[in-house]
Amino acid sequence: QVQLVESGGGLVQPGGSLRLSCAASGIIFSTNVAGWYRRPPGKERELVALIARAGTTNYADSVKGRFTISRDNAKNMLYLQMNSLKPEDTAVYYCLRRSMGGDYWGQGTQVTVSS
Repeated sequence: QVQLVESGGGLVQPGGSLRLSCAASGIIFSTNVAGWYRRPPGKERELVALIARAGTTNYADSVKGRFTISRDNAKNMLYLQMNSLKPEDTAVYYCLRRSMGGDYWGQGTQVTVSS
């Protein structure tokens, strides 16, 4: 059974930082594309960042230069380092692992950026 579990969300002031983590069981992150999406309040889910099997990364324009996606293959973990956070980064953040048979998603972790 595949399970993705996010952690690390919370309340942070504008300009602050958070690191999200995603632990996988039943599947290996490094063998396919993995990434992070988010759903801001009242909006559709949107791409934040992806990391390919070879390690190449792709970011939404809104987070380029502020967010960094990474992967620890030994621990089978996925991370999202978020710096210089803005109120518009407030959202539920979801971990994703693509698969030929369908994508796997975590349950989400809330990130709130507010003073």
